Amino acid sequence: MSTNWSLAKRMEKVIDLLSPLVLPLVIIAIWGAATKFGNIEKVILPEPLQVVETFVSLVRSGALLDHLLASFVRIMKGFALGTLAGVSVGIISGFSRRVGRLLNPTIAFIRTIPIYAWIPMLILWFGIGESSKVIAITMGVFFPVHLSTEEGIRNIDVKYIEVAKILRLGRLFVLRKAVVPAALPFIITGIRLGLARAWMVVVVAELIAATSGLGYLISDGRQLFQPDVMVVGMMTIGIAGVAMDALIGRIERRALKWRVRFEGYREASL
Repeated sequence: MSTNWSLAKRMEKVIDLLSPLVLPLVIIAIWGAATKFGNIEKVILPEPLQVVETFVSLVRSGALLDHLLASFVRIMKGFALGTLAGVSVGIISGFSRRVGRLLNPTIAFIRTIPIYAWIPMLILWFGIGESSKVIAITMGVFFPVHLSTEEGIRNIDVKYIEVAKILRLGRLFVLRKAVVPAALPFIITGIRLGLARAWMVVVVAELIAATSGLGYLISDGRQLFQPDVMVVGMMTIGIAGVAMDALIGRIERRALKWRVRFEGYREASL
């Protein structure tokens, strides 16, 4: 009986490990069948094997790593600045009603303007160098981080504040020991959303004005009618984004060990 139970647990672990690969493999299979039997021109949609060959070629030449590194450096600068500003302003505006009423209407107004509309203006003000790209990424990261942080502060249990008032604890003590830890799940969610926005913004910025980066690689592939290069650039962005998001997810699990959260029903247990 115990042997059967152990085998079932092992099979369950294998299924959990392999299940994320099912959908990508299905998509690749459909993609391969469409390009092979669907009379689709290679200049419109390259075959999966061609994309793999191009990927290997770009890796061997070092070009893909150079473009990835250029985008990564821009993202890290803008992501760090946007996260720091978003968390700081979000905590202040969430904790202080007066500051929130002062800042939030203006922040909401700017937030509704697509970041892509700001890029031409940023290029006009700061040129086509690194500054305009980093500022654009910073803006793109700031808004989701700020919004999530403020919502996290506003959604904490009011009992924490009531107990703090009864005990006559200082505001900074309450903020540091109760409010921020309670809002941390919201803050980390905002950071993950900000990371996704960072990748979107950097690609658009590099498409418009850059001589390096994955966005530039995609733009170069379009101009040279090389869809395989474009797909390699897109897939590299996806892989890098998933890897960075997974890293933040690991940090989240370590930082929030105290939290018991619902992981979803296991269908076998229903």
